[in-house]
Amino acid sequence: MIHSAIPLEIRAFADTDELAVVELWQRCDVTRPWNDPRKDIRRKLTMQPHLFLVGVVGQELVSSVMAGYEGHRGWINYLAVLPEYQRRGIGQAMMIEAERLLREAGCPKINVQVRSTNQAVIQFYRGLGYTIDDVISLGKRLEVDIESV
Repeated sequence: MIHSAIPLEIRAFADTDELAVVELWQRCDVTRPWNDPRKDIRRKLTMQPHLFLVGVVGQELVSSVMAGYEGHRGWINYLAVLPEYQRRGIGQAMMIEAERLLREAGCPKINVQVRSTNQAVIQFYRGLGYTIDDVISLGKRLEVDIESV
């Protein structure tokens, strides 16, 4: 049990969590029309599934974080906390556990991508010791998830 303002169990994602995780991501506005969240979940389960974490309060899934490490950098994706559970230490607890697992894997640095307009999330990460790197993030789609976009 990780310490937060409320009793929180952090554990690896289980197949039975899929619907709750997709709903969490949609409620927290971390999905995008060009990404199929179910495909993202299936992809993650083929690579370091132990780094896909969920947070549970009682029987309710309230948070998630998807971490990864490719030998050079760690990455954080899909950190989400249900709105009614935000500002209670759950996001911080999820990040502490993700960082612990990445550190245990030998990861020297973690990168997080945040939309430049999302000042609240930028401040959240800054409060955890993350700094803005002087880089430009580039991307290239190799697979189209949703045909209509």
